[in-house]
Amino acid sequence: MAGMLTSRHCKDCEVLAIARDRIRVNEDIWAREVRVIGPDGKQIGIMSVPEALEIAYGRGLDLIEVAPQANPPVCRIQDYGKYRFEQTRREKEARRSQKQVEVKEIRLRPKTGEHDIAVRLRAARRFLESGAKVKVWMRFRGREVSHPEVALALLERVANELSDVAAVEQRPARQGRTMLMILAPASGKKRRLQPEKETVEAPTGEEAAAEEEEEETPESPSEDAES
Repeated sequence: MAGMLTSRHCKDCEVLAIARDRIRVNEDIWAREVRVIGPDGKQIGIMSVPEALEIAYGRGLDLIEVAPQANPPVCRIQDYGKYRFEQTRREKEARRSQKQVEVKEIRLRPKTGEHDIAVRLRAARRFLESGAKVKVWMRFRGREVSHPEVALALLERVANELSDVAAVEQRPARQGRTMLMILAPASGKKRRLQPEKETVEAPTGEEAAAEEEEEETPESPSEDAES
C-alpha cells in the first residue's frame, strides 16, 4: 500500500509526497461515495470510501482517486507505486512528442552563381534529410529589389530540386529587402528533436567578385517603403 511503499523506497519519498499533494490516496479521499474500478479495469460499482478501502486493502492494494471532478469521483484499485510509475512514463512520452524541430537556414542572392547554388542545395538537402526545416532567405542589394521575379524564379528552382525530400511549408514571401521561403521535411523522414539554428553563407570567389564589381546606388524612397 502507499504508506508501506514510502517506507520501503526511501529514495522515492519526496516524489511520492509531492504526488500525494495532487492525487488523493486511501484515507485522503474525502468524497462520501466513489465509483470504483478494479485492478482488471472493470467497474465494481458505486460505494462509500470505507467499503472501497476494505476491498482495496483486502487485495493488498491502494485506492487511488483518478477522476476527482467526476460525479461521483472515480477511484481505481491499484498499487500506488505502479500507478505513479505509469504516470511518469506517460508524462515523459508526452514531453518527447512536444519537442521542437530544429530550424536551419541558407541564404541566396539573385546573382548567386551556379557553383554556390549547388553548394547551398547540398546543404539544404542534408538538413532536410536529417529532419530539420530550412529557411531559404533571398537578399536584395541595390537595384536587385526592382526585379523580384528573378529571386522568385530562383526560390522556385530550389523548391523543385528539393521536392523529393521537402514540401513547401511557406511559399516565397517578400519581407522588405528580403524574400523568405520555408521548406519542411517530406513525410516519413527522420526528425531531430533538439532545436538549433544554422546559417550557410560561406563567401566564395565568384560571389565576392560580383559584389565588388556591383555599383552601389542610392536607394529610392519608394524602394525603402516596400514591404
